[in-house]
Amino acid sequence: MRRLLILALSLCALPHLGRAEEAKPVPSVPGVVVTLWPKGAMPGQAGPGPERTLPARGDHVIRLTDISEPSFTVYKAAATKPTPAVIICPGGGYGGLAYNKEGTEVAAWLNTLGITGVVLKYRVPKNQEGAYQDIQRAIRIVRQRASEWNIAPDRVGAMGFSAGGHLAARLSTLGGPATYPRIDEADDQPLRPDFALLVYPAYLDQGLPKLVDAKTAPTFLAHAEDDKGFIKGSKLYHEALVTAKVPNDFFRVATGGHGHGLRSEKEIKAWPEKGEAWLRRIGVLAPR
Repeated sequence: MRRLLILALSLCALPHLGRAEEAKPVPSVPGVVVTLWPKGAMPGQAGPGPERTLPARGDHVIRLTDISEPSFTVYKAAATKPTPAVIICPGGGYGGLAYNKEGTEVAAWLNTLGITGVVLKYRVPKNQEGAYQDIQRAIRIVRQRASEWNIAPDRVGAMGFSAGGHLAARLSTLGGPATYPRIDEADDQPLRPDFALLVYPAYLDQGLPKLVDAKTAPTFLAHAEDDKGFIKGSKLYHEALVTAKVPNDFFRVATGGHGHGLRSEKEIKAWPEKGEAWLRRIGVLAPR
């Protein structure tokens, strides 16, 4: 009896994870892993390597760092006709990647919409230019091999969370020329995404609004006002999109904070529904 009582008290003392913090489903079918750069051909600075998982924090988030061999994983949507695809950039302050919460869980959600999710594992830590080369190479490979993965090459988008949102926005605004020399035929493909989804993006106020022009990818923004550190950048970026007459939607609510992914129970939790509706309005997905 005394052992049972001690066990019960120990369980009560464990931290409780609310529903908003629990891990969401990931794709049920294993993805196809594609290395971005041929051996010896990766431009820029390599990551420190070897890749490692940071210590768990009790929030069901897999955090990766020291990415020295950047890659992406393709989670194909079940469909007979070619599907849209989205390159997903997890966040982590360019120091690591919240790989499941802002990567594979998002791919699983996109799959339910009939969209192929491509989870990017870009170079970290402290390697923004390497990360930018990685996303440039990724979108080109996806377009080059679109028929292999049943993807519509003219419906390839970029999506990012926090620092990953900054990375996706860079690709959406700059669009070329590439910041690395041509390696093979994949590098003949266009760089700019056909659309972008930026969820609580970070660092957008650091020069990106000035780069927005009429060629910037149509963009969906989602942000909560109580994300005090980064909401300003989204507001400036949205204003620039409107000025340049770029098709866009800004889902802005009072509560939600930062770093929630698909796990929030606050007002921002509606962003996936709003994002889907926007994708239908701009023709990436068929109207219901």
